[in-house]
Amino acid sequence: MIRFEQVSKRYPDGTTAVDGLSFEVAEGELVTLVGPSGCGKTTTMMMVNRLIEPTSGRILVDGEDVATVDPVRLRRRIGYVIQQVGLFPHRTILDNTATVPALLGWRRAKARARAAELLDLVGLDPGTYGARYPDQLSGGQRQRVGVARALAADPPVLLMDEPFGAVDPVVRAQLQDEFLRMQAAVRKTVLLVTHDIEEAVRLGDRIAVYGQGRIEQFDTPGAVLGTPATPYVAEFVGADRGLKRLSVTAVEPDDLEQPPVVRLDESAGGAAARMRGLGARWAVVLDADGDLHGWVGLDELAAGGPVRALAHRMTSWVPVGAPLKQAFGVMLQHDAGWVAVLDGSRFLGVLTPARLHEALRRSVDADARGISRGQVPFDSVSGA
Repeated sequence: MIRFEQVSKRYPDGTTAVDGLSFEVAEGELVTLVGPSGCGKTTTMMMVNRLIEPTSGRILVDGEDVATVDPVRLRRRIGYVIQQVGLFPHRTILDNTATVPALLGWRRAKARARAAELLDLVGLDPGTYGARYPDQLSGGQRQRVGVARALAADPPVLLMDEPFGAVDPVVRAQLQDEFLRMQAAVRKTVLLVTHDIEEAVRLGDRIAVYGQGRIEQFDTPGAVLGTPATPYVAEFVGADRGLKRLSVTAVEPDDLEQPPVVRLDESAGGAAARMRGLGARWAVVLDADGDLHGWVGLDELAAGGPVRALAHRMTSWVPVGAPLKQAFGVMLQHDAGWVAVLDGSRFLGVLTPARLHEALRRSVDADARGISRGQVPFDSVSGA
């Protein structure tokens, strides 16, 4: 969808902002451009909609050289979100959101209907917020309006320049979650500029790590964190890149251990006998459909009666596919030695700290070898 071909930007004073960039962004892909201030990432993004003109090279959007397109027409078909939002203070939220459709000549009713649809998509009830003005909204709410406005004309490409940088960390995390949910629904082709490696890792399908005017590494978040291409990238992502990688490594069924299991309708005596035979001090309790009910200890079963009356509620669990970071956080929150992993309500197994560490190491090995994580045996991972 977006292709850079040997693109450079040099200024009259001799400054080279971008030097010979060549990369592609696939349709529906979210690519984050990350690096320190002044490295050329914002210049890169602004050349796509011709707010900055390249000195040399070509930029193509959907196969069309942007240099051959009228800049105004080009910008109206590319969504653009900036950190300070830039809403018109004298216009309502609904009218702000409908700005680009109105400029494109849409009928007012159609433009406002589209604006209402987009406000709802970003989590703002148009009935509640549509008639308000920007100064009546919080910073996070204004940022949501900025995203809705950028999407209003249904552009195939979305450019985002530090879109969540002007809000506090809690609201920032909420906006990131909301944006990921929205992106899963609309699948726009997105270039997102950030200086925050954690944001880049969390949001990007791929990451372009910038040095000075050049891309030092362009790869998946897991590969950037697990196998940095250069010493510069390793230093930029930080010595704690293993911890950051927890955020982009999913819990998979192959990572799980299978603990002893008892059924909800069993007798305590029968369940206890089986657990003793296995040398187990506790067991997971499932119902007849294999859904998780809780857990029970051998000592509790000594009281007799049905397992149903003795089982404890399970509080430490995550869905399969959740990031390892979430599983680790649940372990710490509940002071648990393991977490249950569910597919819906169906119990799949438990993730222990040892298996969590193993999953992380297998993920690093898989990226280094260019294979899937499932192809890396548990007994052949590297010690890195």
